[in-house]
Amino acid sequence: MQQYVGRQRQLDIWDRIWYDDQGNVVIFQRPNIWLIAWAVTDIVSLFTSGHASNILWWVGTGLLIIWSGLEIVLGVNYFRRALGLLVLVLAVAAAFKIGL
Repeated sequence: MQQYVGRQRQLDIWDRIWYDDQGNVVIFQRPNIWLIAWAVTDIVSLFTSGHASNILWWVGTGLLIIWSGLEIVLGVNYFRRALGLLVLVLAVAAAFKIGL
């Protein structure tokens, strides 16, 4: 990404896919609370059984859907927004048992 001194450069589609507003390539970010909570509920559900496991799975799926929705709306670049959309589609498909 080229830097222009004194004026702002119009970002092309390639830049909008990979770069954030500060010019950093962003593919991986530190997980936020929604993603951490999903991982914890998913791991805990592996060690439980019956109704508790089912509840934890649904809570985890809900947390993952919230994360993906936030990523779609607030993602720093188009790659992160597309990642949120992909995760949303997969989470909804898993919740409704739709094979992809």
